[in-house]
Amino acid sequence: MPTSNNEPASDLRAPTADALPLSGIRILDLTMVWAGPSGTRLLADMGAEVIKVESARSWDMLRSLHFLSGSPHGWWNRAAYFNHNNRNKYGITLDLQTERGRELALQLVATADMVFENYRADVIGNLRLDYDDLRAVKPDIILVSMPSHGKSGPESHHVAYGTNVEQLAGLVSISGYPGMGPHKSPIAYGDPNAGAIAAAAALAALHHRRETGAGQHVEVAQWEAMIGNIGEHVIGHQMDIQTRAERPRSGELAESLGNRHISRVQGVYECATPDEWVAISAGSDAEFAALATTIGRPELARDPRFADVVSRRHHQDELDAMIAEWTRTRSQDDAARELQAAGVSAAPVLKIPRLMQDQHLRARGFWEPVASADAGTWDMEGPVWRMSRTPAHIRLPAPMFGEHNQWVLGDLLGLSEDEIAALEAEGVTAREPNLGVHS
Repeated sequence: MPTSNNEPASDLRAPTADALPLSGIRILDLTMVWAGPSGTRLLADMGAEVIKVESARSWDMLRSLHFLSGSPHGWWNRAAYFNHNNRNKYGITLDLQTERGRELALQLVATADMVFENYRADVIGNLRLDYDDLRAVKPDIILVSMPSHGKSGPESHHVAYGTNVEQLAGLVSISGYPGMGPHKSPIAYGDPNAGAIAAAAALAALHHRRETGAGQHVEVAQWEAMIGNIGEHVIGHQMDIQTRAERPRSGELAESLGNRHISRVQGVYECATPDEWVAISAGSDAEFAALATTIGRPELARDPRFADVVSRRHHQDELDAMIAEWTRTRSQDDAARELQAAGVSAAPVLKIPRLMQDQHLRARGFWEPVASADAGTWDMEGPVWRMSRTPAHIRLPAPMFGEHNQWVLGDLLGLSEDEIAALEAEGVTAREPNLGVHS
């Protein structure tokens, strides 16, 4: 961690990273966009010292999306998406396509425990920074690679983002409403899903190195990581193939259900206040009886049409109409409160402004203030795990472009002021991005 006079003034660590589980672990972060940065952010939240590497001509494209208010200078430091995914990290600029930039990156690798990258499968090799190159300077280094299609196989050269991964992994094929066709999610679930899995795999590799002294190359193919989220549909398809001859039901499990569930009375229902909704889900006979009683229709629990899970599944349209008739007489909060009191799973559908002010989340300290010299001050969700001995918080805002060049190049690598100035003059390092790259 920075301890010299060059330590950034924006360092907001509380508690200090020394008290966190991954204190002393240094990660060189070559990732961009969402999948990789979300994984390294999880490790940074746990106390790892994550050094994000960009360059003037290869800067994280998230710097150009969705701007926060703040200083007009350095708009590339005000992107909400970038600030969200890169908190608790330090940032430097090194052009890895230059020989000097590559040499300095390898010097950093020699001091690091781990390197993360989410390039296309061949890029890290083209930069001559693949696992063998890293291991030559740090034998026990751990390299975590996150190519969309993996590093082997006939499509390993393909490029994909989280939205493509959703399609490839089958998620979109089972989403949507009956008769609508495939329906993608509003966000790219493939990215944070792969990031979480990569962070978990990295922790396993660290544990293995502690036990054996050996590093390794960890590969997380984003496509493969996403398939696990629809595992029951994959297994259902295989069961379907085995039983089709005696009990045809081809396609049943892949039917688009919208807000419904294959075995539960479930939906999102309109409430009395315009554009307010409540989500309700009841599975067992006891839960359904409680739902029926709460909406003033206890006789439904004795109705043969709703006697069991299968019957309720076949008469969901009728149930939806009865439930909606009740929810339209109540606010979303009142409807959820009455159902929860009866033991039925129900919750208001919160929009973002309401979510940000939610009393429960505020009482738990979930939202934490973050301040940046260029991006201003805003609230961000804190680490989502609670450790009694090592509580984590947001210690640093996302790094401004090249913010920690002096500390990394000067303090860690021992370069003089003149040498750092020469690197900037040669374009190996920079203080501002080349705006023509992501125009």
